[in-house]
Amino acid sequence: MNKGYRHSICFFFFFCFFLVACSNSDAAHKGNGLPTPPAKDTVVKDTIVLEEPPAPPPVLDTALYDSLVMRLVHDSASARWPVKAPYPLPGAILPFHRIIAYYGNFYSTRMGILGEIPPDSMLKKLMGEVDKWQAADSSVKAIPALHYIVVSAQGSPGKSGTYRMRMPFTQIDKTLELAKKIDALVFLDIQVGWSTLQKEIPELEKYLSVPNVHLGIDPEFSMKTEKKPGTVIGTYDAEDINYATEYLQKLVKKHNLPPKILVIHRFTKGMVTNYKDIKLRPEVQIVMDMDGWGFPAKKRSSYKLAIVNEPVQFAGFKLFYKNDIKTPPWNKIMTPEDVLKLYPKPIYIQYQ
Repeated sequence: MNKGYRHSICFFFFFCFFLVACSNSDAAHKGNGLPTPPAKDTVVKDTIVLEEPPAPPPVLDTALYDSLVMRLVHDSASARWPVKAPYPLPGAILPFHRIIAYYGNFYSTRMGILGEIPPDSMLKKLMGEVDKWQAADSSVKAIPALHYIVVSAQGSPGKSGTYRMRMPFTQIDKTLELAKKIDALVFLDIQVGWSTLQKEIPELEKYLSVPNVHLGIDPEFSMKTEKKPGTVIGTYDAEDINYATEYLQKLVKKHNLPPKILVIHRFTKGMVTNYKDIKLRPEVQIVMDMDGWGFPAKKRSSYKLAIVNEPVQFAGFKLFYKNDIKTPPWNKIMTPEDVLKLYPKPIYIQYQ
């Protein structure tokens, strides 16, 4: 056998041995559960997932809060105003905004501007009022609200025998949809008749659990003496108001909501009794809304009697497009500039 042939044979056996060795090596890796080494041109990279840090919890600007509260009393504190109260939870609307609300019911053209004119015209008119208030006081942002009567006092007892009528939820849904168009707050107003807040407020829980939905209650139509609504002026006691704020407080805690606002209508002293016993809570902001009608001097007198002399927390003021001009020659709807001269300055304005 020549030398070249022997070399060829040796090379052939060496090559076969190399292939068998490589095969055994791969098999060993697989059989032992070890990963197969990557091909030469394969790049293996570790995937690193970076988690964003949690957002810091909201914080109330207490310095700004105090400053705005002082502006409401014309930067001059008294023994009564501003009212000493716990700071609200973060996200509080008052006194960082002035609320300009349209009041009424979609089934009636007589209960307020909210149902008196077509919805689109009503929203446009409301935003016009918001602009006027913003121009009158640029120190605080004016925002719109729809204040809808969801439980209306009635002149007859009805099926329930309680002289009140509950509106269908479809009407509340309509209010919410309209509010979305102008980024407005919503207030659900209750006139209990012979019923009670304990019976009526829980019926609205699913709506009051929505962040931008708040509550209004009207002592005028709370007939504790079982007189027909409209024949005498009704009343709420501090106990009734404390029930309402406690209920709202629980909703705020349960759903982690910003503070709720409770608007209480008032134009006589007797409409709210034992006001000093009303409890103030960080979860709820209370507005006492002077909703008497008449010429300016009469309205200012009612404001002093029912709101200024018996302070609770924040002040509100109602303006009537029709009733405020019924008494000539003083028939005039007060302007934003007129209302802002009041002490304290109202932070909630309602048009009916």
